[in-house]
Amino acid sequence: MPASPKPFFIDRDGQRLALLQLGQGPEVVLLHGFPDTAWGFLPVMRHLADAGYRATAVFLRGYAPSSLAPDDDYRLDALAADVLGVIDALDAPRAAVVGHDWGAVAAYATAQRAPERIDALVTAAVPHLRRFLAALGSRQLWRSRYMLRFQLPGAPARFARGDALERLVTEWSPGWAFTPEDLAPVRESLREPARARALLRYYRQLPDQLAHAPTRRRLLAPVPVPATVVSGAQDGCIGAENFRGQEPLFPAGLQLERMADAGHFMHCERPEAFARIVMAALARASI
Repeated sequence: MPASPKPFFIDRDGQRLALLQLGQGPEVVLLHGFPDTAWGFLPVMRHLADAGYRATAVFLRGYAPSSLAPDDDYRLDALAADVLGVIDALDAPRAAVVGHDWGAVAAYATAQRAPERIDALVTAAVPHLRRFLAALGSRQLWRSRYMLRFQLPGAPARFARGDALERLVTEWSPGWAFTPEDLAPVRESLREPARARALLRYYRQLPDQLAHAPTRRRLLAPVPVPATVVSGAQDGCIGAENFRGQEPLFPAGLQLERMADAGHFMHCERPEAFARIVMAALARASI
């Protein structure tokens, strides 16, 4: 099994991004979500490396040891530009992209912006943004109440202290027996007030993006790349009903996968099973 990699860095447009990398072969870029880091993908990366892929996981802007966004920009257009910058830094014309949570939304935005650079998508825990917004019934609004809390003054400091992180992870993945070591990389970011603020800026900047008509049209457009979308049956953050009826939003093809014994953080809970789903998607795309 490959040893744990050390982070290395790329610089683009004033943003320093930290990356982890394992293996050699076709490029697979992995994008973590909230509250997580690139380290959460390490077990999946090991399986991909063993199978003959080069797996590169990105610490999204604001998450240590990547830098804070120099312009305080945590919008999806900026995240998509970061992903394309990573693919450029790998000296690769194209790559497959795997994204979880915010990483999934960033993956959709990247594929909408530059489908010619993306061979295939595997996204986890978040459906297409148009489908998610269309399914916002009372149950999902209750699950998503944290988004409203994150808009309130003082939210970063409240989330950073006490056991708020642990309570959220338990609510979202009730079957995951995580350890303090599993959450330590996120804790490292939350200890710095500027980084705690950055992590919540992803949520705080989303309403303005959806209110801006050209940006909203771009983010709600179909994704013209073959996609596999994975949901967890025990997910306490986004309900299974949100993942149905997405086929028209993926005109290049959609494969839905449901992990019966996993919650929101399925790549951490069952990394081998998740890696098998990823590798099956890559095989379907002849990667």
